[in-house]
Amino acid sequence: MIDVYAPADLFPVSADRQLAEELTAALLKAEGVANPGPTHTNNTGAYIHRMPPSTVSRATRLLLMTGLALSSAASAVSLTAESKLDKTQAGYYRFKVGSVDVTALSDGTLGFEAIEQLTNVKPGEAEKLLDRAYVRSPVEASMNAFLIHLGDRLILVDAGTGELLGPKLFKLPESLKNAGYSPEQITDILVTHVHPDHTGGLTVGGKKVFPNAIVHMDRRELAYWTDKSAEENAPEPTRSFFKTVEPTVGPYIASGSVKTFDGETPLFPGLRSIPGYGHTPGQSYYVLESGGEKMIFWGDIIHVPDIQFYNPDITIKFDVDSAAAAARRKRDFAAAAKNRTLVAMPHMYFPGVGHVAREGNHFRWLPLPYLNDAKPVVIENKRSQ
Repeated sequence: MIDVYAPADLFPVSADRQLAEELTAALLKAEGVANPGPTHTNNTGAYIHRMPPSTVSRATRLLLMTGLALSSAASAVSLTAESKLDKTQAGYYRFKVGSVDVTALSDGTLGFEAIEQLTNVKPGEAEKLLDRAYVRSPVEASMNAFLIHLGDRLILVDAGTGELLGPKLFKLPESLKNAGYSPEQITDILVTHVHPDHTGGLTVGGKKVFPNAIVHMDRRELAYWTDKSAEENAPEPTRSFFKTVEPTVGPYIASGSVKTFDGETPLFPGLRSIPGYGHTPGQSYYVLESGGEKMIFWGDIIHVPDIQFYNPDITIKFDVDSAAAAARRKRDFAAAAKNRTLVAMPHMYFPGVGHVAREGNHFRWLPLPYLNDAKPVVIENKRSQ
């Protein structure tokens, strides 16, 4: 039996049963019980103990909510447990937009059962499209973030997963270090949207990972994910995602380190936000322009590239509004293909940077050609005379 001691105002009383079931399922999964029967479930469980809010410190509250968030986020989708590699990759890739240095950063990859998460898909269609790309489910999903070195500012686009989606991820700090930076140097974080794989890495154990950063997001996004009535009315898995907001974004809100904007807004010289509403109510894209070159950092415009490029009408359960997400994807794919715009995507295979091409009613991904032409630094050995 798991005993959870929670402040009375931490979450709605109506959520007790659901939280208890999620914690029970997480415990059984951790114990390796693949198909629990009555014997397992009758001898395993969770009980929520309500306590006066004044008896629980903010630090304890954040730790408790982090634990609940871990359970909720991980149980929202079927994830693979085994790793295919025993050593990590370098985790970063450098390129330029005009005179601006940009670095793609990997938070890791994670296998998930993509087919069971898809919506608006014909029977057998997803399997055929994956086979066409020589890919099988579970699909390896990339978790990408991007670093923009703009003047004296180090600007991160999204913050990775943190602890929310298991031990195979949370490689963003390591990738950042390998690229020559530290989390303390980040001045700003541009949030595309508040989902656990984009804002989960803001905190670990209730403490800020990026202590000196200002977090920027659309006002609609913050309003939605802090709306208790929206949480209560949301279907799964969106309802589970609400539980990740306070322990990850909350410390930045509490310290006054969250700054909102309204739709298309200039943020820094050469860098602005534009609406990407659809996947979530306030999802944002970010446009970087320098020296006549342009790049758009998209949010979750796709989740399964080998399927959704060929048929952009196929949606996924993670969408808050599937119809709006599909319409946004088709519109933005078409515009990027027409204008030959360089784009970056958080869930395209790393580094997730390239172009979109139209092929009839379908689209195709064209990765940015690999570049490694910097002249090596020569270190001369001087012998003492």
